[in-house]
Amino acid sequence: MEKKLFIKNMVCNRCITVIKNEVSGLGIPLKHIELGSIVYDEQSKSDYDQLKTVLENNGFELLLAQEQRLVEQLKIELIKLLQTLPLRLEKTLSHHLESVMSMEYSKISKIFSSNEHITIEKYFIKLKLEKVKELIQLQEYNFTEISQLLDYSNVNHLSSLFKKETGMSLTAYKKGQENKRSTLDQIT
Repeated sequence: MEKKLFIKNMVCNRCITVIKNEVSGLGIPLKHIELGSIVYDEQSKSDYDQLKTVLENNGFELLLAQEQRLVEQLKIELIKLLQTLPLRLEKTLSHHLESVMSMEYSKISKIFSSNEHITIEKYFIKLKLEKVKELIQLQEYNFTEISQLLDYSNVNHLSSLFKKETGMSLTAYKKGQENKRSTLDQIT
């Protein structure tokens, strides 16, 4: 019987690869996989338990509640926005999320904030700043180009936001021997 599972912390293509390999190793037929969910063909009652164990052993978590699934879908959508640069939203972030999630933004925002204890906007800023750190480490762009890629109004806005959130300037971060980045599933 075909079953769909929603998975927390499944935030990148490497996560998909890990899960594909692990499920394949179990011999459970995987029908579809995408960020945040898998569809598999359940052949025995032990398949679910095996999948749950494998997922948890690899740092993933099954999402059973509707609100948890919505929050995870929202996080994945925000991460997807930053995968293609330059970041260009045709409308505001709230309008974009309303259209993608097929739900009023006020409801999305309330559910997200009550589950994550952070606003969507603040979470998106933190994601963008992690992208800034990644781009600095790649050393392919200067600060002005990075600010343009991530749709900041100017480099000064990016600089002040970066300093406020990280406690260090862009230049200090770039010069630092230890670049401290957070994994996307650990941002709160």
